[in-house]
Amino acid sequence: MTEQRSLGVAVIGMGWMGAVHSRAYTRLRQHYPDSLLLPRLVAVADDVPGRAAEGARQYGAQKAYGDWREVLADPDVDAVSVTVPNFLHAEIGTAVLAAGKHLWIEKPVGLSAADAQAVAAAATAADRQTAVGFNYRNAPAVQAAREIVADGRIGAPTHARIRLFSDYAAHPDGALSWRYSREHGGNGVLGDLASHGADLVRFVLGDIAALVADTATFIPQRPVPAGATSGHQLAAGGEPGPVENEDYAGALLRMSSGARCVLEASRVSVGEQNSYGFEIHGTAGVVRWDYRRMGELELACGDRYQDEPVSSVFVGPGAGEYAHFQPGAANPMGYDDLKVIEAHRFLTSIATGEPVGATVHDAVYMARVLDAITESAATGAWVSLAG
Repeated sequence: MTEQRSLGVAVIGMGWMGAVHSRAYTRLRQHYPDSLLLPRLVAVADDVPGRAAEGARQYGAQKAYGDWREVLADPDVDAVSVTVPNFLHAEIGTAVLAAGKHLWIEKPVGLSAADAQAVAAAATAADRQTAVGFNYRNAPAVQAAREIVADGRIGAPTHARIRLFSDYAAHPDGALSWRYSREHGGNGVLGDLASHGADLVRFVLGDIAALVADTATFIPQRPVPAGATSGHQLAAGGEPGPVENEDYAGALLRMSSGARCVLEASRVSVGEQNSYGFEIHGTAGVVRWDYRRMGELELACGDRYQDEPVSSVFVGPGAGEYAHFQPGAANPMGYDDLKVIEAHRFLTSIATGEPVGATVHDAVYMARVLDAITESAATGAWVSLAG
């Protein structure tokens, strides 16, 4: 057995996602006991008073910092998770890399393709490994669907639909947090949800040749909260302020393969809670996945073409990283499990010096797609992504 080594890690930003990263580091040795590197949570950082200290206590970190720059100066920290709001991604991400630390950063890696490219350039200059939080590609069923498409079991892909619908912003009294500011939240539902969709499109179907898109803001004003907010809180009665970014985005994609794809994302879909998934049609079948039934695929393939029956397929230990979590098919996995997979791939990248899983270069491609959607929505024209 190869000798295992310890790696000092830190988390910057101790909101919900920072807690998810902290748990992922803590659980990694339980699911991957033979991992080449075992993380040791050295420090957490957050500028909200008391949050870092509470996070350190809860997750066993040795140090709690109120300023993220203290993490970069800590010689015991080798790798850093960045889970702060979008507008801070580029600044902190590039600083982490410049300090010689490896970087696991949440999507969308900034507010634009230029931001993502700056982080990617910093990673190349520092020769450090990166990981990006495109967690849905880590679901074993998504890995299985990708193999089904690649193996030609549904024939040549003809058209697909990818949806990311949620109701987290559907209430008109939802507090006007940083998420609704162009300066701090970027392009709204595009960066929040469509970023995952753009990554899934490429992961399962390949590159996009061109797209045409439309966006909309359906709730133009929201109440300003009286104080700091966490999550998606209400602020009924607050002074109304303008929503500056998108509630909805829809795009028609021409794939480089010749297939067509519809990508839709909405944060104001009443009746939809984390309704994420895809269906991919081919010349000889279809494969569907719903995040809310994470370990299940709907699959039709054969030689009948018409009236082809659709079967429910429960993935098991042969799919993706499933065997590290459950012993048999149809045992459920959860969201946090996907982040444990992500953490393991990040540490494997560091141990081997070779990228494993999504990296900042995938984030650059995704950001180019989002910029193209924004451009097309403004002009009404098709936008090329070739080259």
